[in-house]
Amino acid sequence: MTIPKHVSVGPVTIGNDLPFVLISGPCQIESRDHALFMADALKTAAAQAGVPFVFKSSFDKANRTSVSGRRGVGIDAGLAILAEVKEALGCPVLTDVHEASQIEAAAQAVDILQIPAFLCRQTDLLVAAGRTGAVINVKKGQFLAPWDMAAVAQKVASTGNERILLTERGASFGYNTLVSDMRALPVMAQTGYPVVFDATHSVQQPGGLGSASGGQRAFAPVLARSAVAAGVAAVFAEAHDDPDNAPSDGPVMLPLAWMGPMLERLKAIDAVVKG
Repeated sequence: MTIPKHVSVGPVTIGNDLPFVLISGPCQIESRDHALFMADALKTAAAQAGVPFVFKSSFDKANRTSVSGRRGVGIDAGLAILAEVKEALGCPVLTDVHEASQIEAAAQAVDILQIPAFLCRQTDLLVAAGRTGAVINVKKGQFLAPWDMAAVAQKVASTGNERILLTERGASFGYNTLVSDMRALPVMAQTGYPVVFDATHSVQQPGGLGSASGGQRAFAPVLARSAVAAGVAAVFAEAHDDPDNAPSDGPVMLPLAWMGPMLERLKAIDAVVKG
């Protein structure tokens, strides 16, 4: 039997045998005021449900469908905003890194460095991230089998850093479609590392709108419930106060009003599964 590893970050401890954690925030940083508003609203919703919370937002969305897609506020402004969120609200903060040159500055500002799914096999990026000692969340590529993530995690662990999270975000299923195989969650948990389920990107339709990605946000809470029933360590669910007008991933982000009721249900399921 695999002994679950625990990863502590600030006041939050993440583990497959512990109560689930919420990782949430808007897809990209839109402004200082918006980031602080969203972080406060989500932290409040999580606290009311009794769920530990990590704030997530990206300073740069480097993998947009179109060259004209809005990418965010950039690394300098973005990291300053994330550091302020962390200081003001006292919650751990997560952001993506796309290049090794971004890692040192990002690790000084945030608690968790996230490796995007498309980059999960980039050895130099994984090793550079691991060497910071920060928590590293690696999203499973849509093109990988879940058992392939053991080798991905080993690249980070080779630096001596085992503060690793592994995230499932669906697998490519034909064109412009993803499917979530819940068997992936216990398979990745066999590594011992905490497993995260990305409920919102799992309902994405990559490139489905031609010049942008589509999605079916209504199914994200359904998949989140399934993942919590499977015993995940954390649920990743992007949220927004006005998702239909968001600059990126609007079709999959959850309205703020959905978060409280969803978390209450997930909390109840988690309590049954983990006893």
